[in-house]
Amino acid sequence: MDIFKKINELAAKYESYTAENLSRLIKHKSLSTKEEGAAKELKRQMEEAGFDEVRIDKLGNVIGRIGNGKKVLAIDGHIDVVDLGNLDNWDFDPVGGEIKNGFVHGRGSTDQKGGPAAAVTAGRILKEIGLPEDITVFVTGTVIEEDCDGLCWKYLVEEEKIKPDAVIVTEPTNLNIYRGQRGRMEIEVEFFGVSSHGSAPERGKNAIYMASNAALEIEKLNEKLQSDDFLGKGSVTVTEFVSSSPSLCAVSDYAKIHLDRRLTWGEDKQLAIAQVEEIIKDMKAKVILLQYKEKSYTGLEYGMEKYYPTWKLEEDHPVIQKGINVFKGLFNENPKIDKWTFSTNGVTINGYYGIPVIGFGPGNEELAHAPNEKVPIEHLVKASAFYALYAMTY
Repeated sequence: MDIFKKINELAAKYESYTAENLSRLIKHKSLSTKEEGAAKELKRQMEEAGFDEVRIDKLGNVIGRIGNGKKVLAIDGHIDVVDLGNLDNWDFDPVGGEIKNGFVHGRGSTDQKGGPAAAVTAGRILKEIGLPEDITVFVTGTVIEEDCDGLCWKYLVEEEKIKPDAVIVTEPTNLNIYRGQRGRMEIEVEFFGVSSHGSAPERGKNAIYMASNAALEIEKLNEKLQSDDFLGKGSVTVTEFVSSSPSLCAVSDYAKIHLDRRLTWGEDKQLAIAQVEEIIKDMKAKVILLQYKEKSYTGLEYGMEKYYPTWKLEEDHPVIQKGINVFKGLFNENPKIDKWTFSTNGVTINGYYGIPVIGFGPGNEELAHAPNEKVPIEHLVKASAFYALYAMTY
């Protein structure tokens, strides 16, 4: 029996196993920094699947290992989720993990516990058929991605000293192969005015007007940002406006705007900050690249700046070509090659550390952060087969 048929048969055999594992993960409402329940459940699943080593690091990431060879492949998926939102918009229990009509239902089914559940099954398949001796496979269930993309991999690379030769990111791709994404950064601009009595505004300098003028210029800047043939156009928008004054009958002496900046290929933090600084150069104001620093569920405080670099691999890159060949061998068709519209751990894995990344995951990214989130069980089966064969032939 050829390896393609064998892996497809095993992935299909473990269909219910994969779906039930995902259901168990969904039942743990694991917001960023509160992933302990999901982490312990994923660790149990890896142990049950026969991984050679399973542990939870000091940040709270679950690390499962199979093999001990020199070639290192990681299969990554984050286990934190966003909150549930308005429950009236849900047609089912968002943390029920219901398995029905060919889907697993619930928050995190697509974004993105389905990927780790499929990766556990891939690990079980690899243990059953045997992994080549020269390969090590890590399956990582990572934390805090929703709050700070890539922070978990900063910890894995710099503190755990895990630096794979390639990483499969299992964020939802609708079973397409993804090879890049725009980067992003979070910027604040503070404006410092001078208060005066509201009856005589000419005596003061209104920080709200300063910030408003800057916001209008930022709207114009958005239209002029550069574009990339694959990743598309960069963008910037004001997402928050805050002001204060000594009283409601006094001119505002302070205002702040928050900018969501999406970075296309060729844009970086120096360029983005310089563009905003040019807008405020004649104002008493300053631009701040925000920092993230929070305690994980383990109690460890860890952080990084909120700059998440753009990344992409060319379609002829060996890591992408390997994925294309695996897809063709398993499913007898050509995959669609595309990109994420949102951000992933790839910003650190490839954007900071240059480790090649290929995206392949179950579920449609349009359901990410949306009510009635669900993932097709068929996607889970195909993803588990893809991960297993990619590892076997890496």
